[in-house]
Amino acid sequence: MSSALMSNYGSPQLEFKHAAGCYTTAINGDRYLDFAMGIGVNSLGHCHPVLVKALQDQAGKIWHCSNLYRIGESEKLAKKLVQISFADKVFFSNSGTEAVECGFKMMRRYHHDRGNPKRKRIIALSESFHGRTLAPIAAAANPLHCEGFLSGDPGFENAPFGDLDALKKLISEETAGIILEPVQGEGGIRVIATDYLQAIRDLCDEQGLLLMFDEVQCGVGRTGYFYAHESSGVNPDILASAKGLGGGFPVGACLATQEVAKVMVAGIHGSTFGGNPLAMAVGNAVLDVITEAGFLQRSREHASYLREKLERIIRQHPGVLKEQTGIGLMVGIKCVASNTDLISALQQAKLLSIKAGANSIRLLPPLNVSKEEIDEACDILETVVARL
Repeated sequence: MSSALMSNYGSPQLEFKHAAGCYTTAINGDRYLDFAMGIGVNSLGHCHPVLVKALQDQAGKIWHCSNLYRIGESEKLAKKLVQISFADKVFFSNSGTEAVECGFKMMRRYHHDRGNPKRKRIIALSESFHGRTLAPIAAAANPLHCEGFLSGDPGFENAPFGDLDALKKLISEETAGIILEPVQGEGGIRVIATDYLQAIRDLCDEQGLLLMFDEVQCGVGRTGYFYAHESSGVNPDILASAKGLGGGFPVGACLATQEVAKVMVAGIHGSTFGGNPLAMAVGNAVLDVITEAGFLQRSREHASYLREKLERIIRQHPGVLKEQTGIGLMVGIKCVASNTDLISALQQAKLLSIKAGANSIRLLPPLNVSKEEIDEACDILETVVARL
């Protein structure tokens, strides 16, 4: 029977009926070890009891009222994010794409309000990914995502990854700011070097530009730091956050400094569902868990354990695997063989992983993954790689 769904996701056959922790169960009863986690969304695994309780408790109170009214849970979550980040103010949305869009609007409005309305152009890096709506695909400039959707000049430039001189040449009197991922996800789990980040920060300060970090995938503990840029000591003016922030429930956030956020006056931007009581209750629960004493330290330790095991597997199978990339529990493995074939073989062996650029696969286990689950995943990987 043909599906009533549009075909933009292809025709996946694997369907799950139940999930708990690091495991998912298919409708036929097969059990999978999940190192994909909804593309890094389920930051605390499936159906974490603290998150389930927070959602159930809130569901019996109030689901939605819109931002025409005060939402106490959103103020509570915003305060927590401000306390643990560079930011002074937060706007809540439903997704990472919406958070990025908010950042783009703030970049342009910031210069408009300072008497420079021609400063509207934004520079992004090659192989980046910022979402699927028109402005984010224009920024990333991936031909596959842009074909048939964009025409004319969308107001974005694209600089080669890691090439500071090329980026400098793109700056003009019309440039508003620069957006980048401190760790590229779709681009192949590539960590941007600290000296390069600092050079871009310095360049923005010299030129009066705004610097925005897209931490939709690499944020909220994924790298062992609450936000990935903390490891470099380089702060942005704006940051997009989502995915792991809701632990599986749709939540997005755009964080900014006071100087930038003051352009967000009443009526200038909004979201019908952004900051709704259900999402905020879950988001607060996620932060309560991740900010517990020792949580991120344990996550970093388990990440090191995983990387040591992966390094051994890669060394022993150079005909299939090339190297690992990333930081913390945001792991990329560059393949010699086809990454698509490896992902398919791993799935058949009951381990879920994700495709990434540069012929890589992504492993994004929950932040509370155990060493026993890491052992199991590595045993499956080694068996499959040896067979390939």
